[in-house]
Amino acid sequence: MQNKDDTLGALLRSFNLSTMATIYEEALLEAEKKNWTHRELLLHLCECEAGERSRKLTERLLKLSCLPLGKTIETLKTALLPEKVRRQLPQLLEGNFIDRHENILAFGLPGRGKTHFLAALGHELILRQKRRVIFIPTFKLVERLLLAKKESRLEETLKKLDYFEVVILDDIGYVQHNREEMEVLFTFLADRYERRSLMVTSNLVFSQWDKIFQNPMTTMAAIDRLVHHSTILEFSGDSNRAKSAKEKIKE
Repeated sequence: MQNKDDTLGALLRSFNLSTMATIYEEALLEAEKKNWTHRELLLHLCECEAGERSRKLTERLLKLSCLPLGKTIETLKTALLPEKVRRQLPQLLEGNFIDRHENILAFGLPGRGKTHFLAALGHELILRQKRRVIFIPTFKLVERLLLAKKESRLEETLKKLDYFEVVILDDIGYVQHNREEMEVLFTFLADRYERRSLMVTSNLVFSQWDKIFQNPMTTMAAIDRLVHHSTILEFSGDSNRAKSAKEKIKE
């Protein structure tokens, strides 16, 4: 026959309060030593449960995000960012653009820090607000959507991507697509329009996006959907990678 402590532990686990079930005996001893009231004991147990759930959720979201390792706010060289971009960072970190289903579009030549900036922003949105973020190189997304279309799973795949409040689409101008690839990419952009947020990096300005979509009407439609509700970040100046290489040579 179970004693009361065993029964309490079993009940807590049945309610999915696994942290409480693990620590309640130790918490009771501490409460006796410190003369906690019942309210203080309950608050302690609830705070521990909430803290552990928050930690596990963050861990799970980071794993799902596929964010590149090392590209965090701590490693972001903010002093090298264009002044306007640097000023916009605190506001973007608040994450209000996600609730408004707005996009972040980062333009600039290779090596200017676009990917690092958006990856760091995505990382912080997970840590601070538990936002659902995923990082996908454009060519990988196109491959995934194209395979799904061939297997008649495109709608299912789009629904899975819809789980994420933010999709970071990296290097949208890096690969030139054929007609079928262009169509699935446009389908993805249109599906998220005014419902979910995108963060996009591109080394091509809008006037060159016909290289991506191969069709003037599709190009205009894609740009229109992305720009309609968006913040545009321009990464100008010298290549950060070139600067880092020069610094290493000097050392």
